[in-house]
Amino acid sequence: MAAVKRVVILGRGGSGKSTLAARLGAITGLPVIELDKHFWRPGLEATSPDQWAAVQGELVRAEAWIMDGDLGPYDVPDVRLQHADTVILLDFSFWRCAWRAIRRSRERADFWLWVWAWRRRSRPLLLSAIATHAGDAKLHVIRNPHALRRFIAQVTTGKTAGQP
Repeated sequence: MAAVKRVVILGRGGSGKSTLAARLGAITGLPVIELDKHFWRPGLEATSPDQWAAVQGELVRAEAWIMDGDLGPYDVPDVRLQHADTVILLDFSFWRCAWRAIRRSRERADFWLWVWAWRRRSRPLLLSAIATHAGDAKLHVIRNPHALRRFIAQVTTGKTAGQP
């Protein structure tokens, strides 16, 4: 990813954000910041929006990073989007994400409600936030595993100029 230094990865729960971040980190050498580790307090208590914005304000100060995470209704993505030069939106189907989430771990009811309604509720809000706060960033919307494999191949060969 030539001249890419600050990558934000968003998407429905179970879409593979952390897996993609780790893969891109290995390919590019950029440090990966898993936002879940910074957001959730003991007992899966959410960080308040003001505190979350402040935490992200500290995280984006680094010169280069890949930030993966979409915290649904708890999130304040504007802070990291304002500093991104690349945004990747994983827009996989509910069924694919649900299958991955079931295989991964047990999840709370609020997680499942978010995953179920993501395309209808969260996706439009994210696209609006991206347009408002990351208008100069390169946006990659990836809708299926084939497109993701093609995108990773392009990153590996340094050819990410086109939309996958």
